[in-house]
Amino acid sequence: MKTRTRFIVATFALLVALAVLFVPLPQRLRFDTRIVSTASIRRPPPVVFDYVTTPAHWPDWHPSSLAVSGTVDHPLDVDEQVTEAFSVAGRRGQVVWTVAQRVRPSRWVIAGKIDGRAAGTVSYSLSPTVDGTAFEREFTYRAPSLWFAVLNWAVLRGRIQSESDTAVLRLKGRLEASSQQ
Repeated sequence: MKTRTRFIVATFALLVALAVLFVPLPQRLRFDTRIVSTASIRRPPPVVFDYVTTPAHWPDWHPSSLAVSGTVDHPLDVDEQVTEAFSVAGRRGQVVWTVAQRVRPSRWVIAGKIDGRAAGTVSYSLSPTVDGTAFEREFTYRAPSLWFAVLNWAVLRGRIQSESDTAVLRLKGRLEASSQQ
């Protein structure tokens, strides 16, 4: 009887521990992740700004951007929205981006929602250099659960950083190639 009781208690403890991993974390305990990628682009800041803030261009340079819909044909202004189909770190989905800040040609911020829940923020910071533009892309997101925080630490963060770095290098290549034509 003691062995059966121990088994039941151990099983119950394991189930409780697993459940805790998936319980949403309180807002103040969520773990933030910040992915930063930079490039020096030999094009003036207004040209870079207009290109990166026009969603129709995203699938051309960002490997995670599969398609965009909605307002996609011009540099977006504050409160304009676009829907993006994505594949990030092997996960596919759709996000609705809303422009939160726009200071042409130096800063642009969009906030994403997936199924009505906050999904992260992307910001572009641009500053003039002797040769063109210092470009920085920052993607910030929060872990909604302890399970996501562990998975993010072990797998996702590295994959997302790599995808972001690739995107910024492709952006640099696209813009510098178009200046040669």
